[in-house]
Amino acid sequence: MTKITSSLFLAALFALCLHVASAQAQYVRTCVSANGNDANSCHCSTPCRTFQRAHDQTLTDGELTVLDAGGYGPVTITKSISIVNDGVGEASIQVSGGTVGITVNAPASGYVNLRGITIQGIGFGASVGLRFNTGFTLTMTNCVVRNHTADGIQLLPQSSSNLAVSNTLAGDNGGSGIRVRPSGSGTVKVALSRIEAYNNSTDGIAMDSLSMTSGGVIRATVADSVVAGNSRYGILQERGQDLTTGIAAIVTRSVIAGNSVGLQTIGPPIPILLGESTVTGNTNAWAGSIASYGNNNIDYNRNDGPAPPTIAKK
Repeated sequence: MTKITSSLFLAALFALCLHVASAQAQYVRTCVSANGNDANSCHCSTPCRTFQRAHDQTLTDGELTVLDAGGYGPVTITKSISIVNDGVGEASIQVSGGTVGITVNAPASGYVNLRGITIQGIGFGASVGLRFNTGFTLTMTNCVVRNHTADGIQLLPQSSSNLAVSNTLAGDNGGSGIRVRPSGSGTVKVALSRIEAYNNSTDGIAMDSLSMTSGGVIRATVADSVVAGNSRYGILQERGQDLTTGIAAIVTRSVIAGNSVGLQTIGPPIPILLGESTVTGNTNAWAGSIASYGNNNIDYNRNDGPAPPTIAKK
């Protein structure tokens, strides 16, 4: 009978442990490719096929990189991470059957960054493009979210959060293009820049504090954006009857056109502040409480209504 020495046995055991550790390794940077395989490690030399597998193989605060055009499947994000397509072709997620393309369930201190992603609804079931539930900061840049049967982008933070969306199209959705509806008592800061919210079946951009508890506040800015052709409101600001919650929204250098109502506030009057913007071609220019910096063009709506009050200069 062949005898195995203790040193040889320990060496074999060490090699086996290394193999197991390698198979389970996570990386600061992972990659996906249309030619990848989810049986791979997701290291960029052996990329994975789906966002979810690569996300799971990425260390917290790491980056998931798209190597080439392809469809990469839905993903639930549970850590600080960047998912980046830096111009290699369309990196898409196709969504149907009551599912969500990207779900963000990050820790309260989590930072999530998305760039260059297309989230496409394919026509049946109450699909949502992106749903942000938890996390400290979400930044979303150069993305397309369209054709979902429900909302395109749902920003539903449950505590103080920072949400920034720029250079992004939210169009042709069965609900709103972008819906901001926090809960809890925190302060939610929303920055929407160079947004195109087109042809959504309810609102282009809808923000409400109806689910917030005492002290909950939304601070929102919409800048350099086009909100057009939405069936109900272009931009909606809705506040509940609890006077301890509220929304303060500023719209600047933007075009609001071809909606049923261009700008709408509902609830106790906190005005939308409007500056350097054009409101035109809507059935009704505005309703509720709007305050103007006096440098807007509000004309050629079916009902322009009275000019909104001008903010006094200090």
